[in-house]
Amino acid sequence: MSGRDEGVPPPHAVVLDTDGVLLDSATVHAAAWKAAFDVCLAERTSAGIRAPFDEDAEYRRYVDGRSRYDGAEAFLASRGIRLPPGSPDDPPGCDTVWAVAARKEAVFREALASGAVVAFPDAEEALTALSALHVPCAAVSASRHARTLLADTGLDRLLAVVVDGGDAARLALPGKPDPALFLHAAARLGTSPGDTAVVEDALAGVRAARRGGFGLVVGLDRTPDGHGAAPLHAEGADLVVPDLTALVRKTWSGRT
Repeated sequence: MSGRDEGVPPPHAVVLDTDGVLLDSATVHAAAWKAAFDVCLAERTSAGIRAPFDEDAEYRRYVDGRSRYDGAEAFLASRGIRLPPGSPDDPPGCDTVWAVAARKEAVFREALASGAVVAFPDAEEALTALSALHVPCAAVSASRHARTLLADTGLDRLLAVVVDGGDAARLALPGKPDPALFLHAAARLGTSPGDTAVVEDALAGVRAARRGGFGLVVGLDRTPDGHGAAPLHAEGADLVVPDLTALVRKTWSGRT
């Protein structure tokens, strides 16, 4: 699909994923997961499970868009590693799923302290254009750091709603591929799913948006060679764009 069908009005609101869509943080998350997973993989000598974590393919397939616990459990299970759940208070390690998630969190916090996360250049431009068109926007993330990072980068002033991992925990909202986070954001924007677009770079996020019945499901493929477009389409994206400004041009061109 190259854009909106003729005669179909553009969405009334937009819900955007945060990591990899608004913030250049997906690579930082992926690197932190690699640091956590590779230590655990190296401790296991069974054939077939010692290959290091793939920061591109395996990050996108098992971790991207999910909560820390769900991402850790999904990847470990894909390698045939079954760990007890443990407790959210477990220290970083490899003995429980929560311990692996804690190791990732510790590495990620170190990266945050070094100022590793910034906003994508097109994010502010696109959000500013949508604000001028009176199209309210929400940011959604499974990460508890999202609200702080959006404020640090100044993007929060262009967002009507932010739903992060803290909100998800407080409201007991299941993570992607369940559409609960997106549906909650749309409700807070005051729009129905059918009148709302969702923008996602994660396969689990695209799947969630499709399950939620959103009127326009947009895949964002920032890969230099466009190799991420086909999987996004396969998961149900109506439209795949290379950046957010392209989305604004394609979808709201008659109003800009």
